[in-house]
Amino acid sequence: MSDEFDLRDVLKSWPYDPENDARIARGDDGREIMQVRTPLGVEQYELEGRPDGERPHGMDSALEFQLQRLQEAETTGKAKDFELGERECSELFNEGTLYYFRYVRLFQLKDWSRTVRDTARNLRVFDLVHRYARREEDQQFLEKWRPYIVRVNASAAAMLELEVNHYDKAMRVVKEAIEKIEALAESEDETFMFERERSLTALKDLAEQIKKNRPLSELEKLEQQLRRAIERQEFERAAQLRDRIRALRQQHIC
Repeated sequence: MSDEFDLRDVLKSWPYDPENDARIARGDDGREIMQVRTPLGVEQYELEGRPDGERPHGMDSALEFQLQRLQEAETTGKAKDFELGERECSELFNEGTLYYFRYVRLFQLKDWSRTVRDTARNLRVFDLVHRYARREEDQQFLEKWRPYIVRVNASAAAMLELEVNHYDKAMRVVKEAIEKIEALAESEDETFMFERERSLTALKDLAEQIKKNRPLSELEKLEQQLRRAIERQEFERAAQLRDRIRALRQQHIC
């Protein structure tokens, strides 16, 4: 009992606000941590390794442990015997939920690089379980959420590109994600259908925003000026613009 203490002072110092309920802070040792204010308390996440700081099987994560097992099986020629039982899958599912809680908040905080990292990590879990789970229900368990996690991963990756004004790269990331989701095997699962439709809509909206905000290239500006010159019947200027456009296109070919 002597080690227990009242949290009211801590909670009063950070009143609950659903619009501002997550922050990056520093631990006593200087490491970065993420804190989330809930209506009744504060959650704390490690930003490196597992969100809860645990090391299952003496490794960074249960995923790394299972990947090591798979690698050892492949090295010894026993890959065909590798499988994930119900207990292993449950451990991976529970661990993946921790990463989900973290990357949702990281996305909220616009920490794009860590969001990409955590969503890519969970996609590796999806792939591993889908391929090696012993039970079919475990193989399919995560697939209903694949469209969602592909969307979040691509959205964060696109935002990273936009931060350095790489509009074309951002557009490619989004279009590739749309193609991945559209290529997923059909499923009658209601969650899958909902997430698929929602994710495609969100990614297409993002693509439109990227297209709308992308600065015009020099060639596009000249083509726009040419259209205006023709509309205004400024034929001499139009001829000059055509020459400049032709020369610029020739440079791109060379």
